[in-house]
This record gives sequence, structure tokens and C-alpha cells, in this order.
Amino acid sequence: MSVAGQHGLFRYVAQARGGAIGENLETGQRKVFSASSRISTLADIAIYTSEGEMKLDEVFLALKKVLGDAEAPSAKASDAELTALFSKAIPNYDAERFYVSHMRKVVGWYDQIAKYASFDFVKEEQGDAPQD
Repeated sequence: MSVAGQHGLFRYVAQARGGAIGENLETGQRKVFSASSRISTLADIAIYTSEGEMKLDEVFLALKKVLGDAEAPSAKASDAELTALFSKAIPNYDAERFYVSHMRKVVGWYDQIAKYASFDFVKEEQGDAPQD
């Protein structure tokens, strides 16, 4: 999860009285966030594309497909380097609504997940529908 005003990503640990407990992926430090904290789960975040929105887990997997085992560019990389990466990974991203500042945040999150978590995202069950 991402928390406004906090650096990095947090793993949800537990519900707390009046909020939630999160553990920083990088440092492992736990912190209690109040109910008024602006907490966003990565599953709720999407980027704009010409066809609508693309969920962040799909963005991460598209980046991983392009990057392979290589590291993502730094969040401090040049604008040209970041736009080139996203143009290759997600050629239909909406450049008018998905800015370089957003790309910086996404590659920062990508880097943290690559180092401290996993790209094996858990999908909610689709009922009894047959799986392809």
C-alpha cells in the first residue's frame, strides 16, 4: 500500500484501532496509520491508456516483461529514459494524463517490489468460471 506523505511502499499487517498497521517494505519498520491517512492499495491504482485504465499490477508485469532481470531505471533517470521505457512496455499509455512524475513514482515502486517483495500478484477468484 502507498500512504500519502510517506516514502516508499508498505505491506498491510493488521487493522488497528482507528486505522491500519503497515510495515515499510525497505526498512521493515512498522507504523500505525490513522483512519484519516490517505492509504491506497496498489490494486486500486491504475494508469491512463488510450483504451481506458490499466491496473498497476498489469503495469508492473509489462515493465518486468520488457526489463527481464535488469533493474528499472532510477526514479531520478532522465525524462527521455523513462518515457522510452514506458513507450516500450505500455505503448498505448496516455501521455496527456500519465506524466513523467507518475512514471518516476511507478518505477520507484517497481524497484521496491523487485527488491523486497514479489511480482506474483494474488488475483481474486473469478467464481466458478473456467480458467484458460
